[in-house]
Amino acid sequence: MAGSSKFKQKLTLLDLTLLGIGSIIGSGWLYGAMKGAHYAGNLAWVAWLFGAAAIILIGLVYAELAAAMPRAGGFVRYPQYTHGSMVGWFIGFASMLAYSSVAGVETDAFREYATGWWHALGTAHSPSFLGMLLQVALLFVFFLINYWSVNVFGKVNTIVTLFKFIVPIIIIIMLFTHIHPGNYSVTGAAPGGLHGIMQAVTGAGIVFAYLGFRQSVDFGAEASRPQRDIPWAIVLSVIVGAGLYLLLQQAFIGAIPPHLLANGWSGISFDQPYADIAKVLGLMWLMNLVYADAVISPSGTGNVYMAGTARVLFAWAKKGIFYSIFGKVNARTGIPRGALWLSVLLSIAWILPNYGPFHFNQWGVLISAVTSATVMTYMIGPISQAALRKSSPDLPRPFKLKGWKFWSPVAFIFATWIIYWSGWTTDALLITMSLASLVLYFAFMDRDASWHQKLKTEWKAAAWLIVYFFFILVMERLGSFGPTGADGKIHAYIASPWDTLIVGAGAIVIYYWAVASALPQPQIDTDDEEDEAMRTMEV
Repeated sequence: MAGSSKFKQKLTLLDLTLLGIGSIIGSGWLYGAMKGAHYAGNLAWVAWLFGAAAIILIGLVYAELAAAMPRAGGFVRYPQYTHGSMVGWFIGFASMLAYSSVAGVETDAFREYATGWWHALGTAHSPSFLGMLLQVALLFVFFLINYWSVNVFGKVNTIVTLFKFIVPIIIIIMLFTHIHPGNYSVTGAAPGGLHGIMQAVTGAGIVFAYLGFRQSVDFGAEASRPQRDIPWAIVLSVIVGAGLYLLLQQAFIGAIPPHLLANGWSGISFDQPYADIAKVLGLMWLMNLVYADAVISPSGTGNVYMAGTARVLFAWAKKGIFYSIFGKVNARTGIPRGALWLSVLLSIAWILPNYGPFHFNQWGVLISAVTSATVMTYMIGPISQAALRKSSPDLPRPFKLKGWKFWSPVAFIFATWIIYWSGWTTDALLITMSLASLVLYFAFMDRDASWHQKLKTEWKAAAWLIVYFFFILVMERLGSFGPTGADGKIHAYIASPWDTLIVGAGAIVIYYWAVASALPQPQIDTDDEEDEAMRTMEV
């Protein structure tokens, strides 16, 4: 492996946009509408709109950062630029958990739909040994596509995305020809109402479906014109994804045969939602088309996230808080191959039964965890943006978010709500793991003559984040997203929506504390090791 760290800048606006769309149109469309209807009934569209608004706002914050500093794995590196290595470690750890799981989650969705026509793969809820082997084999296919070059990866993704975008459109058209208007007034969602909308945002995979926008940021160092293309790619990918998902949700609700809604929306349960509906409607050709696309859509998204995980691990190593071998890029292909090897191994670990991380090997079980872990990496973006506006006002910014003093704290509040709505079971696990990972952070920390002073500086810049973690846990323990009791119900001390409003108020306080805690001067690097070496020699 060559030691060069130079990425190939070959991705166009179309490539970047389709990277985002290709990640957004993954397994989310296969299950999101059914789960959204379960939680929120005919109000599920509100959850999709909120998710889109929140992600677009967060995306615009990152558009400013990425256009000014296009970096591989930018989501991991921007926090360290503004708040030091301890905050960078926390965000990197959460990002590793989130990213490495998605490729495995997508192979789960692929296998769960495939069981409808290949029963030897197991059931929709439990893979057979053959099903597990198929998932592992698919992960290695993703690995090989990414291994050879970013140009091959980009073009393969473009072709796959164009194909998998067509099938949901056909499904929308066909389901709208079988609409039952009375379905839009059916009740019986669990829990329904405003609280159901909140739960749907995370539990139905709605925000999970939109998370693919970040690929335009993570591949920023490989864009041919990053300053112009990254902001456009973020906005375009989310808008296109939101339009598609809203239409799918309304088509799903309207096309359900009324006799299946006798027990309301909470009684709806399909192993392969769109394939099962097509079968009930007698549209066998559509059922087969859904099965075919259920192979393509998750596979395309898994392929993108395999590449994205490698960029995140590269970014972590690049800042000196992870093994340096993962911070090297192959000179010929422009691929961080060491990080890619670790990516495929982590992805496999998530799908292993019984002894995999958290014992998650079903699509529905893992969605809240992936959503919360990913948004934990997003929520600091508005803080880094505001900190850089204060500390580096002269930093060239090809794209500037207008009204950032208002929109940045709003984006932080939205991100905090999404984390909070993921619930006690999910967040208690993720936050405990993140705090426990400090042991590894100290293991990687350099012990030179000034390390005590460095540690004091790091603690000062990171104290707000540790308080933020505990604030989320305390509110979840007291609020309506807390642990379930022996009777299977959540006994909240603070009822909904008051708990959500208190979380929002607390988020505002922590936001301004976090901005004030930033480093006096940001620690900005590049993706070129030669540039770094030159700076070191000059010092």
